[in-house]
Amino acid sequence: MELSSLSSSLDRFRASANSFLSQYEPLTLLLSPILSLIAAWIIQSFLHTLRDKGLKATLLGFFMNSVKLVPGVRNYIDAEKQKVVNQLQSGSKSKRDGWRTELPKAGLGGEVLEKMKDEKRNDVAWKGKCSGTVYIGGSESEGHFSLINEACSMFAHTNPLHLDVFQSVVRFEVEVVSMTAELLGGKEKASGGQICGNMTSGGTESILLAVKSSRDFMKAKKGITRPEMIIPVSAHSAYDKAAQYFNIKLWRIPVNKEFLADVGAIKRCINKNTVLIVGSAPGFPHGIIDPIEELGELAFNSGICFHVDLCLGGFVLPFARKLGYPIPPFDFSVKGVTSISVDVHKYGLAPKGTSVVLYRNHDIRKHQFVAVSEWSGGLYVSPTIAGSRPGGLIAGAWAAMMSLGFEGYLENTKEIMEVSKKLQKGIKDIPELFIIGRPDMTIVAFGSTIVNIFEVNDILSTKGWHLNALQRPNSIHLCVTLQHVPVVEDFLKDLRDSVQIVKENPGPISGGLAPIYGAAGKMPDRVMVQELLVDFMDSSC
Repeated sequence: MELSSLSSSLDRFRASANSFLSQYEPLTLLLSPILSLIAAWIIQSFLHTLRDKGLKATLLGFFMNSVKLVPGVRNYIDAEKQKVVNQLQSGSKSKRDGWRTELPKAGLGGEVLEKMKDEKRNDVAWKGKCSGTVYIGGSESEGHFSLINEACSMFAHTNPLHLDVFQSVVRFEVEVVSMTAELLGGKEKASGGQICGNMTSGGTESILLAVKSSRDFMKAKKGITRPEMIIPVSAHSAYDKAAQYFNIKLWRIPVNKEFLADVGAIKRCINKNTVLIVGSAPGFPHGIIDPIEELGELAFNSGICFHVDLCLGGFVLPFARKLGYPIPPFDFSVKGVTSISVDVHKYGLAPKGTSVVLYRNHDIRKHQFVAVSEWSGGLYVSPTIAGSRPGGLIAGAWAAMMSLGFEGYLENTKEIMEVSKKLQKGIKDIPELFIIGRPDMTIVAFGSTIVNIFEVNDILSTKGWHLNALQRPNSIHLCVTLQHVPVVEDFLKDLRDSVQIVKENPGPISGGLAPIYGAAGKMPDRVMVQELLVDFMDSSC
């Protein structure tokens, strides 16, 4: 009886449905579900874009893409972008005329060294003239420069991938990591006593590995498959690389009025997919240490990873604290810190291409490694992104740390911190300038509401100085190194003169980049700025 009633109900439903649908064209009935699926896909794509970029960026992107559909507009925009790219290159294409494109028929033998010396003479006069860049003091042919060059040369043929062959380099790496970890709280009780890590090719690779390891650790720990990380806008651009490489949603959070990471804003962004938050000690733009203790507590209570970027500060802050400077906690002594990146090739005075990534314990670091057992070439495992690595650079880093020792780094820190304070005072004495925030270390960023700071930078460039241009707010900075110790007064004089020149004769100089930096800072379509940078890089390498 029940089966018969169900069959009767189905028949009535079918008759009713067929009667209702009979008023529509068959083609309409065929296309409706297809069009509905397309509409659903468009809405889903829009919502995903809205989630990733926010309402303002999504609407702006939609508007710009719509404008580019107008005939002729895209060609006009591409032509204008090319003009900017050409100006950014500033004649570098002409310099490439005559560059070799194939092997010489007969090798040069030992004469190649003379040719290299000739080419080196074409480099700019960088001694004491660059922001950061070269951290070792003195001349390349003597002192610490000469020492690490000889160390690199002695082990230039080695590769720590071959553990059983180059045991000396393997030991050097372990000791560099251990000595660095000790400087950053590795032996303090609060660290847990399991600090471990590896050497890498630079700060970017250290950051990439820390992000990748944090992502995979949180996947294993919490099952997170749509990972997100939260960083302040002052955090290094390497995190943008990591987000793209490892498919992680990146949230950049504005800093507070003191240009510090906004802990409250970061807390509000944490959700079930958050795997990592980031703090810098100090941040590259302004030399300011983020509130590491507060961020560590937030990460610990939220059960997520916390990376501290010490690429600049790792070989300064421990010694600055020893000298009595008011340095807040920043290392593994802070509860919640799970990883740290620190460059040995900056204030560690090691050869370029040497950095260290550290983890609180082996459970996290294991997610850094990639092991292969199905490859026909045999069993394979490597610790970092690179397989083969230059043992000479590792040896150079070990030689730098061993030759200087604690007292050597302490003396170097004393010199550069004093120069940094002298630089800050000198800038404050120039009424047209103001310092961004309160620098904690050896980076001093400054801007102006009276003169165009990028025009000031262009004038400084004509005097041989190479500073870093910043945005939000528009400013420039000098990263103090040992190279600046004997020339800080020269720089301040040139800075005063440059400000006066721009004040009396405002407007961009021929060949200067001030208009481009200024336009990039104001341009609302950040995608276009990114396209400009990609086009510039694509035509430059």
